[in-house]
Amino acid sequence: MKNTESAEMYLESILLLCEQNQTVRAIDVSRHTGYTKPSVSRAMGLLKASNHITVDESGYIHLTKSGREVAAKILERHRLLTEFLTALGVSAEIADDDACRIEHVISDESFAKIKEFLAKQ
Repeated sequence: MKNTESAEMYLESILLLCEQNQTVRAIDVSRHTGYTKPSVSRAMGLLKASNHITVDESGYIHLTKSGREVAAKILERHRLLTEFLTALGVSAEIADDDACRIEHVISDESFAKIKEFLAKQ
């Protein structure tokens, strides 16, 4: 699976769930994202084929090094953009929703400048 917005969303969800639970299965991803089990199963197969995840014999999902790198990058963007938008006065719910969309399209340069700006505050 190419690093599309969909792939990034799934990887971010897996990382968030790992931070909360230590173990993650497809059903956990389905509950977290609100996507159907068949949709999640298909996505997990694609993420596995692209070497972003592994799935052990018990069905537990593990991020590979490349999967963790992509997920960490997206999660950092999500958190920082949410913080930035709320600092501007955007409500927490809207800031979170907007950050979720922006995190996939913002350039590395723009994100670095926002990060730099927030670090000075």
